[in-house]
Amino acid sequence: MILAGAEPFFLPGGRHGVILMHGFTGLPAEMQLLGWYLHERGLTVLAPRLAGHGTTAEDMSRMTGEDWLDSLRDAYAILSGCCDDVSFAGLSMGGTLGLLLAAEKPLRRLVLMSTPIFIAPERGADRLPPRRFCRGRYAPKDRKRMPGVPAAVNHTYREIPLLGVHELIDLIKRSKSCLPQVKSPLLILHSRNDHTASPESAEYIYDRVGSACKEIVWLEKSGHLLPLDTERETVFEKAADFLS
Repeated sequence: MILAGAEPFFLPGGRHGVILMHGFTGLPAEMQLLGWYLHERGLTVLAPRLAGHGTTAEDMSRMTGEDWLDSLRDAYAILSGCCDDVSFAGLSMGGTLGLLLAAEKPLRRLVLMSTPIFIAPERGADRLPPRRFCRGRYAPKDRKRMPGVPAAVNHTYREIPLLGVHELIDLIKRSKSCLPQVKSPLLILHSRNDHTASPESAEYIYDRVGSACKEIVWLEKSGHLLPLDTERETVFEKAADFLS
């Protein structure tokens, strides 16, 4: 059963559509404020729910990176059926999946928010047990409550399946190898205060991506969840201007 508020959402608008992709262990509500903002600017917005997200951590533990990429491919098929052009904006692992999609499909524009190439040391990824020891094992997930956001955002998983972390790391490796194939105009938004996706991730992507048109916008006060944090209005404006 899908958790209350974790449903995907669709906002019909103009002939230019944008897929908004949430992050690892997250849910579409993370992208809701940005979605409303972009819809007011005339875009059609689709925010899918990744397989195994917004249900239970046990459900998520059975999913693979390919399942998550298939969720995004399905969204692309839906949106390309009702729009002339499709763009993409993704948060964290959502951006990782967006890079993989951009290597496969034509995207008019690509926006990456807090997209990891390097996971911050304090997250302890270097202490992750080998995959064969991770089945049925979970790590606690701490997350501060955020004010002024959709209620579901503050009710995400409180534990992380360790198998899912392995799938995330594998996706990051795949995204690194596909960077030269990504040609879409690219906007990278990243906070210098991000303690989940290390800030050098943004520079790594910028230096190696195949896009001729590319830009990094640095945030100074936010953490990892850019569409929800204190500088979200700046994030919305920069993303909207770039997409339009």
